[in-house]
Amino acid sequence: MGRDWVGPGISATVGMLLAATACAPISGLAPSHEPPRKIQIQQSWQLQVGDFVKDYRIAAGLGDISIELKGGKVYAPFEGRVQPNITDCVLFSTPEVPAYLFRFCGLSQPRLGPVKQGDSIGSGEYLHFAMLRKLPEGTWTMVEPSRSMLEKILSKP
Repeated sequence: MGRDWVGPGISATVGMLLAATACAPISGLAPSHEPPRKIQIQQSWQLQVGDFVKDYRIAAGLGDISIELKGGKVYAPFEGRVQPNITDCVLFSTPEVPAYLFRFCGLSQPRLGPVKQGDSIGSGEYLHFAMLRKLPEGTWTMVEPSRSMLEKILSKP
């Protein structure tokens, strides 16, 4: 499916929004030398995590699952690495499942850098979780996570 319907005005507006949100500070992250990781998601929607509508920040979007943590913790399901992504979000990657990324949004002071299986990544009132699968052309697509994967992320081994 082509993008012929996207006019130059819309492209410029989207570009300005992405530039504005890409440089926004990642609130709640502990100081770290972990570099931000940017990924290209195949699906494209007008409203993205981190965008603002009036004075309200969008905390989750299509493809995210929101879980009421009530201050509970989120755990590394495997040994891996946590990197900042976009405002209030981090990405977890692991050699155990190299074609997948886990995006965690809404955590307070998430732990960045290398983590071992079972390490706490962070806690919060709500977790907005997305599971992404790498496509052959290098972009990422959102996929539905399994119940067992969510249970692993929400339980200390």
